[in-house]
Amino acid sequence: MAKQIVLTHEGLLALEEELEQLKSVKRKEIAEKIKVALSFGDLSENSEYDEAKNEQAIMEARIADIEVMLKNVKVIDEDELNSENIHIGSKVKVRVTARGTVSEKEYRIVGSNEADPLAGKISDESLVGKALLGHLAGDTVEVEVPNGAMTYEILSIDR
Repeated sequence: MAKQIVLTHEGLLALEEELEQLKSVKRKEIAEKIKVALSFGDLSENSEYDEAKNEQAIMEARIADIEVMLKNVKVIDEDELNSENIHIGSKVKVRVTARGTVSEKEYRIVGSNEADPLAGKISDESLVGKALLGHLAGDTVEVEVPNGAMTYEILSIDR
């Protein structure tokens, strides 16, 4: 059985949108590239053809991956979430102390397929995400990361 994929509603929409884009737009673009490359003749020395076929294979693999994910998806019902403790879907404001520096950060805890650390979306399977799960506002959590220990003081939790 395939692993269950946990997504927020926003993450589900993004995945469905990506699948639609790949199937409707990207497939046509790559088919056109292949057609143009074929018009160049001899395929044995046709790098444009090889590149287009490789791009097609990568895209088809991504389509297959997304379709498998969508068959095994569990969408978090954000209306049922509480803001007492941290879980997938929570928006968390923390004060981070690391190597003598203190900063405030906001994270959204998401399933691993939605993770985008640069956008403040951290996976429930990441070191920090896993450590924060279940904690309450006011708790302090110490996380051992590759750069050393970091302390997270949980300032607030929202849905």
